[in-house]
Amino acid sequence: MATWKPDSRETLLARDSIVFATGTAKAVAGMRWFRDIQGNDIQQQLAGWPAGPSFTARPPEEPHPVRKAGLFGLRALYVFIAGALEGLGGTGSFFPGAGEGPGHPQDPPNEIEDFPVVLGDSDSIAQGLPWQLDPGRRPEGYRTHAIITDRRLVIVGFGDDDPSQDEFLWEVERVTIKNVQRMRYSNVGQEAKICFADGSWCRLAPPSRRINWPVLRHLAHPTDLVPVNTLTARQRGYVQSYVDSVTDRDATLSPVITRRPSGNFLIEVTTTEPINPDVGIFKVYSLMSKAGRRGGFNPIDV
Repeated sequence: MATWKPDSRETLLARDSIVFATGTAKAVAGMRWFRDIQGNDIQQQLAGWPAGPSFTARPPEEPHPVRKAGLFGLRALYVFIAGALEGLGGTGSFFPGAGEGPGHPQDPPNEIEDFPVVLGDSDSIAQGLPWQLDPGRRPEGYRTHAIITDRRLVIVGFGDDDPSQDEFLWEVERVTIKNVQRMRYSNVGQEAKICFADGSWCRLAPPSRRINWPVLRHLAHPTDLVPVNTLTARQRGYVQSYVDSVTDRDATLSPVITRRPSGNFLIEVTTTEPINPDVGIFKVYSLMSKAGRRGGFNPIDV
């Protein structure tokens, strides 16, 4: 085995840790369920999966108005700090391990009363996900990473904190992904609800808190790669200036430029840092405006 690499016809966008998400609300905290399309619990019926823990939801949590007001302040502070950090030159995750508290539930039946992380029938894409994504089933010390290219979402796994020993586990073409939602009601920052074209879906997350998760950055919106030769002279100058400022960049890899939802361009530069078991491939980034200047910070861009 060796470190997984994309083929020459695709562009590597991100690599980072990923697991099945875990419930946040009091009733489902620390829990997760696997369900068929009718909502039946299939936790112990997944073909080829080792046995996993069984969960029973607790009585639901009552809302607390003081806590709600406090979270509003935290979100405002996050936007301010994130913008300031981007002005200093962004990284792939700001600080893994830091961030705001849980946001508001977006899907209460599946976040407050229940917490499915796979919903689909036996022949669905979601049920084909690897069991190694489940922290309650996989061996101690085993890790899983998501690798995102412009064409595929790939899941690999490895033990002994050694990503040079990648085990290929699963892949799906991005054309079969209907949409990806940023789920903000989470203790780890943000999670990804991935809805597939066959109607099945899954909920995935980083294993530790992030403000900024590259998996969502590159899955929540269609990838719009921008070749350098299509940029204006001013834009090319900004890109080159930024690339030159990254002293530890990997000179064997070209910067990746994508057009973001706000209209900004995102310039990502891979560093020479080895693949990290916790955060995958480390990239630094800068946002560029259409005018070829520093772009204003917008959370949906990163």
